[in-house]
Amino acid sequence: MSLSLFLLFSLGPDRYALPVSEVASVLPLTPCKSLPGAPAWVAGLLPHGDAHVPVIDLSMLALGQPARARVSTRLVLVHYRAPGTPASRAPALLGLILEQATDTLRCDPLDFLASTVRNEQAPYLGPVMQYQGSLLQRVDVAALLDASTRALLYPQEPA
Repeated sequence: MSLSLFLLFSLGPDRYALPVSEVASVLPLTPCKSLPGAPAWVAGLLPHGDAHVPVIDLSMLALGQPARARVSTRLVLVHYRAPGTPASRAPALLGLILEQATDTLRCDPLDFLASTVRNEQAPYLGPVMQYQGSLLQRVDVAALLDASTRALLYPQEPA
């Protein structure tokens, strides 16, 4: 059995998991420069080192309401690799605003089982597992952005 580490967070009352292997860093919630004309769930740009990282509010994307600014709300930088991107190309950074992103879980990734429901409007929602009396759902970072949002946030990347 091979165990992996997952960062846990909330969307509304439900818990979700993000593979820590895809996490570059976890930061306190930080204001971003807004991007007028972008979808409402694009929080903006975060200055990071000598670059600017696009940031999305996952609560706004999934539930239509912005993440609450709490002590446990984090800005998580993840390694984003668009579907079809060659493995030889370094992934880009993508910021995620996540509520209650303070716990981790070590488990076998095979404990997550395919969901019996497929939501085409939320392709980033992956398999589920039983966890503390309810279901924990894994999030697929590569499926977070649709083609038009990828083109907006990463215009330098080939389509």
